[in-house]
Amino acid sequence: MLGDSLSAGYGLDPGQGWVDLLAQRLHARRLPYTVVNASISGETSAGGLARLDAALDEAHPALLLLELGINDGLRGLSLQDLRRNLEAIVRRAQARHIRVVLIGMRLPPNYGPRYGDAFQRVYADLAARLHLPLVPFLLAKVALDRSLMQADQLHPTAAAQPQILDTVWPTLAPLLRR
Repeated sequence: MLGDSLSAGYGLDPGQGWVDLLAQRLHARRLPYTVVNASISGETSAGGLARLDAALDEAHPALLLLELGINDGLRGLSLQDLRRNLEAIVRRAQARHIRVVLIGMRLPPNYGPRYGDAFQRVYADLAARLHLPLVPFLLAKVALDRSLMQADQLHPTAAAQPQILDTVWPTLAPLLRR
């Protein structure tokens, strides 16, 4: 798992994040996978790209869940750079024969439809062009329920984490059977 605060479990107790719940689900279903969470709060796509090789060298994954970009968007960074960085991450992983699942995000509406829509298209376009399984929006089941968001209204609560996992699972599960 290469991600940002949403996958690192920001504001949650250890073991409560959706990535931890994924590890528990895999264990409960006796699926032969170990989850390595290389997510860092505040991470951008450039930061993820910079530390990718070391993370892959350490973990030797068969599968990479890639959830980066929201911090690029929240900072108003170049969407061309976001696209380039995500594509470079995917291509480096694929060069090592690692399957990649791209996990998309959406910006809050106050960023405006032009930038917000273009941001969202980065994920859809990359997934289509690179033939990647795509989770269109990690927070699809929780983002609009204020009771499932922490006080900052950006990070989900512990109660939201099972729903986040349930958003990722339908895309991920078929890949685990291969």
